[in-house]
Amino acid sequence: MSAASVERPYDERPLIAEANRLMERLPGYRVEIIGGQLLVSPPPDGPHAEVLTDLMLPFLTGGLHGAESKVVQGIGLWLPTGTEDYAVPDLALVDADYRDHYVENNCYDPVCFRLVLEVTSSNFRADLRTKVAAYAEAKVPVYVIVDREHRRLHLLTDPAGRDYATHRVHSPGERVVLPASLGAEVTLDVAGVLEAGRRKRAADRE
Repeated sequence: MSAASVERPYDERPLIAEANRLMERLPGYRVEIIGGQLLVSPPPDGPHAEVLTDLMLPFLTGGLHGAESKVVQGIGLWLPTGTEDYAVPDLALVDADYRDHYVENNCYDPVCFRLVLEVTSSNFRADLRTKVAAYAEAKVPVYVIVDREHRRLHLLTDPAGRDYATHRVHSPGERVVLPASLGAEVTLDVAGVLEAGRRKRAADRE
């Protein structure tokens, strides 16, 4: 178990202070600091929220929200990539004692994260590139990306430096079994996940 650090005043954390000011001015936006850069994401659309709910279900039915682990949305993960760096994954599977790993600014030590999951939005390149490096450096064992832009599901495992040694890309029609290291068998239906997250375009409404 890692020791929790004392939260520092914001005047000693200028980027965090700015991130928190942005969140106050832009309710619903997600603000992160990765590689010393502020990353601002717009509020999620309806399908983004819907696919997150659908994705939670196999984790819950697998018993992963209980005494040993918790399924949570939108909690901060403190990153080793910079003195103020943190990310806020859409969904995470964490050890049940994650509260003992609090660092600061509503963020927790990556040691308690078993899996992080992102559902892409307009800034999809951050999920597919920037966050791959960040989560790998944080040694998060499993990273799942629901890529709505290209209709793919990415499963990244075995963090090694600034990348994952194993990166598998899955298409609709496939069923993906997540690593047993999570604590239970979780299977994702790629087609169902992508359909739940599909944006309705103007052409679809005509």
